[in-house]
Amino acid sequence: MKKRDYLIKALAYNNEIRIYTSRTTDLVNEATKISSAYPTAAAALGRTLTATVMMGSMLKGQETVTVRINGGGPIGLILADANAYGKVRGYVANPRVHFQYNNGKLNVGMAVGIEGDLYVTKDLGLKEYFTGQVPLQTGEIGDDFTYYFAQSEQTPSAVGLGVLVSPENEVLASGGFIIQVLPNASEETLVKLEKVLRNIKPVSDMIGEGYTPEDIAKILGGDDVNVLETVDLEFHCPCDKEKFEPGLISLGKEELQDMIEVDNGAEAVCHFCMRRYQFTSEELEQLKTLAK
Repeated sequence: MKKRDYLIKALAYNNEIRIYTSRTTDLVNEATKISSAYPTAAAALGRTLTATVMMGSMLKGQETVTVRINGGGPIGLILADANAYGKVRGYVANPRVHFQYNNGKLNVGMAVGIEGDLYVTKDLGLKEYFTGQVPLQTGEIGDDFTYYFAQSEQTPSAVGLGVLVSPENEVLASGGFIIQVLPNASEETLVKLEKVLRNIKPVSDMIGEGYTPEDIAKILGGDDVNVLETVDLEFHCPCDKEKFEPGLISLGKEELQDMIEVDNGAEAVCHFCMRRYQFTSEELEQLKTLAK
């Protein structure tokens, strides 16, 4: 039976701890193949997608979350967005980046850098978006999300993210967890949790060995794990041709006229899924009537 990508939401330690655990191997593999990302870039993108889709599951209805990371490293911008239904997409500005430590492990921190910030923007259906921003701590992504939750959302959390990539750029395992301490948590519970976190295997190892999100939740929360919800996950890009029209209109009449005369049309490419959309000269003429 083929394994699937999904996450679970659970409570543990007498409902004192909230746990999210996920398997994201297939969706990260799809994102990696779309961009032809090298292993370290794939790991950075995969960790970001995994954290973002778990944050999406914290939302409701039509709410969405967008994550931007730019640490000044060679990988450039990492952008991901997700909704409350397990759909996520993302890309890296420069996917052809690959660094390793001497032990062969991927050096994501060097690829991402720490001279920048992690931004989280939530569209909660209100007039104003919620935006949180924290300086990057390590560029390893997991540590940076842990810091974000503590500083921007005042929620003590632990974030574990892992992506195992083969030398042939195949994502072999990907997943993660987010643990959040609820206000009623006792000191005894915190001590137990700290001990578990000190000794837990890397997430990519557990997923690679066949651990399910439920298995990981039990390792984190013991036998006292109450699974509240299961959400299937997928890489999904809802782009279409119409969504590129405002961007073309914003170029102005002169730029559009230049496209018509020189190029006899235009091509728009979605950064997330690499789909290409062609605009004929006639279509550009129509858009030009709406431009300044």
